[in-house]
Parts: sequence; structure tokens; C-alpha cells
Amino acid sequence: MRSRIVTAALVIAAGFGAIAAQAQQGNTISVVVSGIKDNTGSIRCGLFNSADTFPKDGKEMMGVEAPIANGQATCTFNNVPAPATYAVAYFKAAPGQTKMKTGMFGMPQDPYGFSRNATIGMGPPSFNSAAYAYSGGAVTFPAAITYP
Repeated sequence: MRSRIVTAALVIAAGFGAIAAQAQQGNTISVVVSGIKDNTGSIRCGLFNSADTFPKDGKEMMGVEAPIANGQATCTFNNVPAPATYAVAYFKAAPGQTKMKTGMFGMPQDPYGFSRNATIGMGPPSFNSAAYAYSGGAVTFPAAITYP
């Protein structure tokens, strides 16, 4: 059960949702994902703006794909509405991959993670454990990848 919830939470990062609020130019959130063991593929990230949507498939406010170089990738969300509170879910995708691979019982087979390095329990972390308050401008949040 726990693994299916985690998998569902991370698959959402593969889809790119429409912007749910009015974007503001100059507001940028960058999430630097580190600890990636190889430079193949990309990191797919979903930005969420509420506990009601985090981390639900297709409910992300924005989605981006970032290339991997030197063991890290930077997901950059542009024209982000502010002030607000945001959380990010992400996974490492092979070239051409858009959905996270899972095992027989829904266990993630791809590396994954959440902003603030929020950890899973009996499912994905809560929005509050992964969220950052954002007041606008250009900010960078660090994050680490978790290998299954």
C-alpha cells in the first residue's frame, strides 16, 4: 500500500499540468537535485501549491524536466505566483521515459524525492513537510535523490 501511494505521488511529476494561478514574471523557483549516481536521463519535477493537490497525479501546478550533469539537475519553475507555499515531487527518468517504473507491488524502481528532503512513511510525505514559503523573486531550494 505504502509503495503504491509513493509511486502515484511520483508519477505525477511525469505529467506537465497547466498553471493553476496567474503567473508573475521574474518569479523563479529552482530546485537543485543532488546525489544522482549517473548523468543519463533527466529529472522530472512537479510543483504543487496546496495540500489538497500534493502529490496527486495530474494536480501539479507546473511541471518541468531537467537534464542531469555532474550528478545533479536543476528544475526551474518560471513565472511562479507569489506569495504562496509550494512543494515539489521529482523522479529520475531514463531517456524518453515519462512515467515512473514500479515493481510488482508498486515499489518505485526509479530514484525519487520531495522538496525539503521530506521522507515517506506509510505513503508520501505531507504537503507541510515538503513545502517552502515563497515570497517572490528568484530562490533556490536544495534537494537530494533517494534510490530505491
